[in-house]
Amino acid sequence: MFNTVDMHCDTIMKIYQDKQEGITEGLRKNTYQIDREKLEKGEYLLQNFALFMDSQETEDPYTTCKEMIECFNNEMKENQDWLLPVTTYKEIITNQQNNKISALLTMEEGAPIEGDLKKLEEFYQAGVRMITLTWNYPNEIGYPNASFFDEKLQQLAVDQQGLTKQGIAVVQRMEELGMIIDVSHGSDQLVEDVLTYTSKPFVASHSNARAVCPHFRNLPDHLIKKIAERGGVIGMNYCDLFITEDGSDSLIDGLVKHIMHFRTIGGIDCIGLGSDFDGIPVTQELADASTVSKLYQALELQGFSSEELEKIFSGNVLRLYNEILH
Repeated sequence: MFNTVDMHCDTIMKIYQDKQEGITEGLRKNTYQIDREKLEKGEYLLQNFALFMDSQETEDPYTTCKEMIECFNNEMKENQDWLLPVTTYKEIITNQQNNKISALLTMEEGAPIEGDLKKLEEFYQAGVRMITLTWNYPNEIGYPNASFFDEKLQQLAVDQQGLTKQGIAVVQRMEELGMIIDVSHGSDQLVEDVLTYTSKPFVASHSNARAVCPHFRNLPDHLIKKIAERGGVIGMNYCDLFITEDGSDSLIDGLVKHIMHFRTIGGIDCIGLGSDFDGIPVTQELADASTVSKLYQALELQGFSSEELEKIFSGNVLRLYNEILH
């Protein structure tokens, strides 16, 4: 028996985009990687739902993000018999006691706030409790690793930019408000800047280990260590691109290697889950939310104790939420 907490999925984006095309799918039942049956089968306690749009393909990210919030709120109303939105740790525990799954609203890509603290506060009032500062393009907050990767040399530039001046103000205001800072996609320098200009634990909601798979989206050991020392949590991403370089490992075996590496470098307390479901290609091994027990069993076979597994699957993220979400 285990509970699952997942720090990242793109299901609201899928529902929103499909509605634009006249296709109606919702969280109760759909053809995606996350719906009621899949979450219940995966023993989910909480799922983070990200508001994501490709800012270079979106005319007005601010307005689109507000429409996505409306889409999320409609889904919450239609599914309140089994799924309830949360903004505090206390609400998550209450839902658990009432056998309800919790939904935490997050934002992937800080572009909709346009570097404006008033807009940041507006999204906080609307229920957003975590922001992935950048996606794959620079924005008013800062720079992603994607900007500094040289395809030819297959390496990251040493000289990087991180948070902008506005970005520093944004992350500091997020801390004051009780919003979780998420550095997935951010440049290595951006992570260093977050460490410099903030004091609370933060997350990389869906990032793996660069030493295991050398992709620029993954974190280098020195940053894993620093995030862990701060009390932060890093969510394992199920995208095969970030798990195994040459496809030599199965997806689950590869994820186990990443988790073992994180345990060695940052300790067991820094590991969480951040599937990226509905934002990544479907694989047979971890096809959807109903299949997470396969990862649990694989880790058990590797000798992870039930206490360690409880931390990875829910405990570490809940500890951080308890500290920040009031």
